[in-house]
Amino acid sequence: MQYGKLTFVQNLKSLKPGLRESAVSIGSFDGVHLGHQAVLRELLQQAELNGLSSVAMTFEPQPREYFHESRAPARLMKLREKVEVLSFLGIDRVVCLKFNKVLRALSAQDFIIRVLVEGLRVKHLIVGDDFRFGCDRSGDFFMLHDFGKTYGFSVKNTDTFESHGERISSTLVRRIVSEGDFARAAELLGRPFEIKGRVVHGQKLGRQLGFPTANLNINRLRAPLSGVYAVLVKTESEIFEGAANIGIRPTIGDLERPLLEVHIFNFKRDIYGSFLRVEFLHKIRDELKFSDLGSLATRIQRDMDQIQTWFMVNK
Repeated sequence: MQYGKLTFVQNLKSLKPGLRESAVSIGSFDGVHLGHQAVLRELLQQAELNGLSSVAMTFEPQPREYFHESRAPARLMKLREKVEVLSFLGIDRVVCLKFNKVLRALSAQDFIIRVLVEGLRVKHLIVGDDFRFGCDRSGDFFMLHDFGKTYGFSVKNTDTFESHGERISSTLVRRIVSEGDFARAAELLGRPFEIKGRVVHGQKLGRQLGFPTANLNINRLRAPLSGVYAVLVKTESEIFEGAANIGIRPTIGDLERPLLEVHIFNFKRDIYGSFLRVEFLHKIRDELKFSDLGSLATRIQRDMDQIQTWFMVNK
């Protein structure tokens, strides 16, 4: 599968013989934040200097999701969004291996030989020094280093990248996003924090309450944030000011997975099926449970007034 010039590979069988030798980095790359970007720049430099293909390897689902789905952290971005950013950065190939019983049972030695040596023809590898792999997490950085001497590839551990004295990580970005500090999140990501999705039909509850919303199917078990926000809503060609609620609608009690509902100010077009990007700017409040729909409608009106005032003050 192609994303621009980037090739997307989803299984071991697609790692065909004859591919170029490669420089590889392995990780979750959730958010593709500035720390990831620094590692990927080094990967691209090694690839260019040595005539290698640049490869970012990840897993779907993430191992933490496979073993403990209920305790796994909320994702900052979906896989497709991650691949799009990696393509923009200039990575040649994303190898996304399906994490299942077969991959889980693969020994550390077989992972090195079958995936890295035979599948990717690795010549340079960048991983965290705490990276574990193979059945029962039996492989580590030192094992990779030893096998590299035998099979002719070098191994480097990722450096720690800091911002304001804190290590840049997906965990840090998740915390900052959940706290509503979107200026800081944008600084760490190198771009605004957005959630993307396609507008789907809902119960039209917002319309009944006087605040029609575009419901975005975000396809996530958990979202990295929850509550009511001032947002920018972006189509392919236009940007609008709006208000968003993301959560499980506790007053209605009808959702198991989070839904992103967006009210676009002074907007009456039919956009069902459209793909939107929602940039989060300012948190108004946490998601609350109200005693009845009337109380909910009253609070929504208050939220709308507060958000429109925020936009006026911050223009």
